[in-house]
Amino acid sequence: MPHDDGGPAVLADLPALLTEHRRVLVGIIGPPGAGKTTLARSVVELVDDAYGVGTGALVPMDGFHLSNRVLDDLGRSDRKGAPDTFDADGFVSLIERIASDDDRPVYCPGFDHSMGEPVAARLVVGRAARVVVVEGNYLALEDDPWRRLPHLLHRIYYIGAPADVRRSRLVERHHAAGKSRAEAQAWVDDVDEPNARLIAATRHRCDIVIDDAPPPIG
Repeated sequence: MPHDDGGPAVLADLPALLTEHRRVLVGIIGPPGAGKTTLARSVVELVDDAYGVGTGALVPMDGFHLSNRVLDDLGRSDRKGAPDTFDADGFVSLIERIASDDDRPVYCPGFDHSMGEPVAARLVVGRAARVVVVEGNYLALEDDPWRRLPHLLHRIYYIGAPADVRRSRLVERHHAAGKSRAEAQAWVDDVDEPNARLIAATRHRCDIVIDDAPPPIG
């Protein structure tokens, strides 16, 4: 389902879902550099415009990165971003709490890209939130505990972009974060692209595929 801007495509799917559920959870996945964060933020803004401020909420999986110290201790720092570099059980438990919709605010960790570290309770899914956008790479993996997520999400959207476009974005992102261009290219080859192949293998489990994306923010 190609679309110039994925935000309206997602928004068009929501009215029918909102007639069936007081709170709808929408998952957005895609390989690194595809534009997930831009799309997720766009959807939240569109929901707030359409249904009222606070009715949209964003929950990024990035908040469940293991800290750099823990990654060092585990010997996984050289592949940060792989599935086993996240607190997957904590992430799934949070989504279960949000899905339960028990009329209490749910505080969620965010991610500070300048420090490269998660930040506790940086975000909140308020009582008024009717559409919660869950953004991350591994929402459709078949491995435990990730496999519980599709049962909690009402829709999963896969966002893609041409490999050369994604790779160029990622090299610039890593370079801007302090890596040399050679280091950035090596990270894309050795870390980002294996993750991208793993994510692409879950594409068929997603409800809707959006192949065109705006440039990513994160």
